[in-house]
Amino acid sequence: MYYSDELIEEIRTRNDIVDVISGYVRLQKKGSSYFGLCPFHNEKSPSFSVSRQKQMYYCFGCGAGGNVFTFLMEYENYSFVEAVKYLAERAGISLPEAEYSKEAKQRADLKTSILEVNKQAAKYFYVQLKSEKGTQAYTYLKDRGLSDGTITAFGLGYSNKYRDDLYKYLRKLGYSEELIRQAGLVNTDERQGVYDKFWNRVIFPIMDANSRVIGFGGRVMGDGKPKYLNSPETPVFDKSRNLYGLNRARTSKKPFFLLCEGYMDVISLHQAGFTNAVASLGTALTAGHASLIKRYVKEVYLTYDSDEAGTKAALRAIPILRDAGISAKVIRMDPYKDPDEFIKNLGKEEYEKRIENARNGFMFSLKILERDYDMASPEGKTAFFREAAGRLLEFEDELERNNYIEAVASAYKIGRDSLSKLVTKTAVGAGMARPVRRPKKAEGNERKKEDGILTSQKALLTWMIESEKLFDCISGYISPDDFTGEIYRKVAELLYRQRQSGELNPARILDYFTEENDHREAASLFHTRIRELRTKEEREQALRETILRVKAHSIDQKTLDLAPSDMAGLQHLMEEKRKLEELRQLHISID
Repeated sequence: MYYSDELIEEIRTRNDIVDVISGYVRLQKKGSSYFGLCPFHNEKSPSFSVSRQKQMYYCFGCGAGGNVFTFLMEYENYSFVEAVKYLAERAGISLPEAEYSKEAKQRADLKTSILEVNKQAAKYFYVQLKSEKGTQAYTYLKDRGLSDGTITAFGLGYSNKYRDDLYKYLRKLGYSEELIRQAGLVNTDERQGVYDKFWNRVIFPIMDANSRVIGFGGRVMGDGKPKYLNSPETPVFDKSRNLYGLNRARTSKKPFFLLCEGYMDVISLHQAGFTNAVASLGTALTAGHASLIKRYVKEVYLTYDSDEAGTKAALRAIPILRDAGISAKVIRMDPYKDPDEFIKNLGKEEYEKRIENARNGFMFSLKILERDYDMASPEGKTAFFREAAGRLLEFEDELERNNYIEAVASAYKIGRDSLSKLVTKTAVGAGMARPVRRPKKAEGNERKKEDGILTSQKALLTWMIESEKLFDCISGYISPDDFTGEIYRKVAELLYRQRQSGELNPARILDYFTEENDHREAASLFHTRIRELRTKEEREQALRETILRVKAHSIDQKTLDLAPSDMAGLQHLMEEKRKLEELRQLHISID
């Protein structure tokens, strides 16, 4: 849905950022800003700052920052459009009706209807659990050690032994048979007709990140098969892209997730205080799961079952997480099967120790690999290291690969140089590298240099919004064209345009970026952490060096992109280089 810039800006200005964030974070005024404990990371001293003047927030601890839309996108996991709708409703602003095609409107209406019928089903299951019919299921949950508070928090329920009880209940509420079927709540066959998919089972409602019921899991009471049953794929439920417990875990202040295999593992861990536990929904971890996890954390502790199947699942998950940019560690539950059993027998403190002693995912995979080789024989040990060398090649980043080579060499008492040579030889043999290949190192250096340039550009943008004086000082040497990358340059253009019209309003600039990833990246450009500069001389020197670095890089990039026949462009670059040399001799004052 497209909303005009004017409407988005009205919505933003009608929702004061201090008032909105105060609904989530306890803020205390200090000077011209408000401070509180950051909701995005665990801290004891307030480093989360909210500026009413700038209508921006920033955490000096973790670097989170942005405007009121950004906050809701990060805290509530809203899309930009969802944040706009929420704040519009909060401010009493009517949004224009979305102009859908007939097919798109039908899909949207179906999703809304399925979410409604799922919500009613979840209420029904919960009431059944607390009724006389649910005595067996309630006793089962209590015997598993769950408190009434936990049962309520997770909305646990029961589907009774009558095969069409839920179906009849939903039909009385006015829902059509077809809708109930599309929600995955009933099945149909010639002999039985329409019957409930879930009956005589403890019910685990499955919720999305925003706590909407998108499906159900059921554990049979008795010896029926299958033991566990999940909702089928529906327009609102994709088990490969949702995680059980995510709606609760995403608000945890822990910087990592505990990834489990089952519902009871998640619930038991949450009850014990480990509120960052999640689980895949009856399926192996997928790239979709990893992508979802990456939105919240960059580290995962795999706490799968300690049996052979759990070990294999962990080994499959480790490279999937690594490909998504998530580091993985493995927690072992021995001598117990899973986290639920472990917590019941050894308690929270012992589980904390297992977390502290979790093994790096790659090193864990090598430990399991040892089982396939006779490590007591020279031949077996050599074969093991050859396989390990092949796995080390999976690390594309040279620095990361070298760090793992060092770790493996240390763990297995082998010379680092010997292992490094074996990795290189393995790469050559597999056609993945060639002897004395220089570009690899050059690429690494170039990437490091580029990252430094981007940091410098962010620093300039951060300084420029601090005051009009600083903006005018920087803009005297730097133009929007000197910023590399589409978003960097666009942010600079908007900022320069604002200054020409007599304002500096970074919060408004963020409204321009309605696509979630672009919005988050743009928000980060105004909140670069800059080391504390105590004296005026230090600030001026840092500013001068940053301007020179950005300008020199800009000229280098334009030189590389210059067509040989572009004489006008060449003359312009020569003039730019002359000015750069003059700039090197100048003193930049911030007075």
